[in-house]
Amino acid sequence: MNSVGDQNRLQAPASGLHNTNTFARVTLQSIEEIAGKRGVNTVLTFTGLTHLIDNYPPHDREKAFDFCHYSALMRGLEEIYGPRGGRVMALRAGRATFASLLKTYGAMVGVGDLAFRLVPLRVKMNIGLNAMAKVFNMVSDQKTNVYDHKEWFWYAVEQCPACWGREHVTVPICYTQVGLLQEGLRWLSNGREFKVEEVQCLAMGHDRCLFRVNKEPVR
Repeated sequence: MNSVGDQNRLQAPASGLHNTNTFARVTLQSIEEIAGKRGVNTVLTFTGLTHLIDNYPPHDREKAFDFCHYSALMRGLEEIYGPRGGRVMALRAGRATFASLLKTYGAMVGVGDLAFRLVPLRVKMNIGLNAMAKVFNMVSDQKTNVYDHKEWFWYAVEQCPACWGREHVTVPICYTQVGLLQEGLRWLSNGREFKVEEVQCLAMGHDRCLFRVNKEPVR
């Protein structure tokens, strides 16, 4: 069991920036789905978030889950399961989180419409990525923008909850964001997989977290 000092090390100071309760809830449910009840409770204990054990945030749109707590969850996965295992867990949690958020917010931005599903893939990706950015701007105080490049899309996140308060890391660490994008693209394309790579990360000292989304599917 970690000490209070360890917990303080994992948690950055309160940011004043928040995810909605629903976003936090579905993230915790996704981690539980992957790691089991004991696994998610271990992460919550390790990160000093014991008040959330059997007490997930309510299913509402109030922005009340501080970025520092979300970042601590991601770091807890890394500390408990190791860099590789934590990465896999965070990617899977991101994918599962997208599926839950789509049910709640998809209709609000039109990505659940049949007409949208029938447009050409490149157009669908452009519309869909911007719709996803709109959703995440709604459910979080992060600021997200999408830029269309000739060969790929740039997905830029300022004030990123996944790495909030982290610094001096040597590789990008926002794996849940990658998982969210991968699953969103899989859904948009009726099952195709796309390469999503984080090329800049706030925790590395960059001014934003920047993700490159290839326009051609991997398979």
